[in-house]
Amino acid sequence: MKVFRMAVALFCATVALPSQAQVKPNILWITIEDTSPQFIGCYGNKNARTPVIDQLASEGIRFTNAFSTGTVCSPSRTALITGVKTYEAGTGNHRSNYPVPDFIKGFPYYLQQQGYYTSNNSKTDYNVANTQAFIDEAWDESSNKAGWWKRKAGQPFFAVFNIMDSHQSRTMTNTYAQYQKDVLDQLPAADRIAEDAFEMPPFYRDSPEMRKQFARVYNAIKLTDNKIGKILERLDQDKLRDSTIIFFFADHGEGVPRGKTNGINLGYRVPFVLWIPDMYKHLSPWKKSGMITDELIDFSDLAPTLISLAGGTPPEHMKGKVLMGKERQKPSDHLVLSSDRSDNGIDLVRSVTDGRFVYSRNYMPYMPEARYIRYMEIGDIKQQMRMDLANNKLNALQSSLFAPRPTESLYDIEKDVWETKNLAQDPAYKSLMGKMRKRLDQNLTEARDVLLLPEYEIAQLSKTTTPYSYRLTDATYPFKKVYAAASLSGIRSKKSAKQQVKLLTDASPVVRYWAAMGLHSQNKETLLPFKNSLQTALSDSYPPVKAIVSSILVEVFEDKQAESELKTLCLSPNPELALMAVNELLYLTDRTPFVETVKTQHERLSSLPKGDHSTAYKVKAACIDVLGSLGLVPNNPTYSE
Repeated sequence: MKVFRMAVALFCATVALPSQAQVKPNILWITIEDTSPQFIGCYGNKNARTPVIDQLASEGIRFTNAFSTGTVCSPSRTALITGVKTYEAGTGNHRSNYPVPDFIKGFPYYLQQQGYYTSNNSKTDYNVANTQAFIDEAWDESSNKAGWWKRKAGQPFFAVFNIMDSHQSRTMTNTYAQYQKDVLDQLPAADRIAEDAFEMPPFYRDSPEMRKQFARVYNAIKLTDNKIGKILERLDQDKLRDSTIIFFFADHGEGVPRGKTNGINLGYRVPFVLWIPDMYKHLSPWKKSGMITDELIDFSDLAPTLISLAGGTPPEHMKGKVLMGKERQKPSDHLVLSSDRSDNGIDLVRSVTDGRFVYSRNYMPYMPEARYIRYMEIGDIKQQMRMDLANNKLNALQSSLFAPRPTESLYDIEKDVWETKNLAQDPAYKSLMGKMRKRLDQNLTEARDVLLLPEYEIAQLSKTTTPYSYRLTDATYPFKKVYAAASLSGIRSKKSAKQQVKLLTDASPVVRYWAAMGLHSQNKETLLPFKNSLQTALSDSYPPVKAIVSSILVEVFEDKQAESELKTLCLSPNPELALMAVNELLYLTDRTPFVETVKTQHERLSSLPKGDHSTAYKVKAACIDVLGSLGLVPNNPTYSE
């Protein structure tokens, strides 16, 4: 009888083997570039041609409230790989190179500890120092040949594929001839969209010239959809679909003017689909295929979710939610998002969303939504917009992209998907505005947002510590004082100007920096009584204060001493300081006195190779933006920087 029972047990175990051989799910992660949900068929765009994505959504879970934590690739990807918000880690400035603590690892490292094979094909673009060591620790292989097919037999995998074809380079930056080669020539004629076969967003002029450029978005996404299909075909051929959870999403919003790099919904919200095979349906809180969920998620949720799915425990520094599985956490009722410097375009925006409403606080509102960023300025679409602006062909909404921003914006995405009506000053939304402000204050205070420091300061402190650690104590970072000063920036009134002038003498250099930045956004008339205070601040010992005050004095008072100071700062050997100073020139009414200075700095940097990611190269790009804005160099991708 004992022998019989053993034989039965062995038979049952053998029968169960196929479904239990791999208890842990395989995970396939498909990311695409620079895409907003408004341009995907399953999100309601009847002109889009995205059958593969649409099919995945019809069989999976489509998220309507998924958000990138940044609005340009490297900050958003750094939040993805670390599970840490960029304003905590100091990784929000695009393609910076500041250290993070040793305990912050790329999350695939934790999957490896649970037996996973991790592969990345192949974009990294992480904002961390010692990037190659960071990559090597996280991935078994990171290359354009990487994939699940190199794992050991029966080993669970986490495989990432990044498809580049919807990137901004294709949709706006490269020449039209290059776009034809990279996108149009790769599409069958039947897949291409006609230039009159879609609706133009209302913040763009509806003209043949703009339609020619905007059709690039639809065709680039169609090519992307085709390539997603190829990846899924390979998964099916390898008979892995029934054991693989699939994540599909974009890295941030659409790579066109007003989208990517801009701290509004169009910059943050992404298409996001989760496909779960029957084998792992028990891990899903969304039980029905084809379901649509309005649950709020952002990129900081993905690392802890995948670690948990793999059987691990997310480390304490990951504050995101576990979205599925036995450790699923209660969904959030709001998210805090951020947008900082992109290439040479300095900025700082913090946003709060509950899904329906998106509130954004602009801390540098003297710069417009369509601010100067070299990688955008060379695009035909941006040049066409500037030409139309100069020729008075834009309506009030379209021209507003080139005007100083409001301090606050509030958009109802349910009723106003293109964010055309700012509700921030509408009395009907006073209570909601109060709630959004309170949530922002609470979240940033708890996180002790380190990116309130000028990048000049972050670069200095990174020589001896990490921004993540530096922000944690008042002894090194008097956050409440700094945040109080920053919170005045953008409030345009005589009362706030008086407060800011008083703060120009504060003991903290960063408080003085925010006092100057706040005065920068005041109306000229408001600043007239404060000329003496500003001239006194011109001798401030903290260079970032000097840079901002010099710019104000030049613009408002045509001050020659300030002009001389600003020229000196533009030529600074410190790249973060030089970038700040040259960037300021772009928002002066008269830039001509600085032409020779800019030419000198550009010549100094002429040996830097095109595509260099250093801060010095960003200074070079800003110099070209100044010269290009004056018509002194051509604004096109073929111009050698």
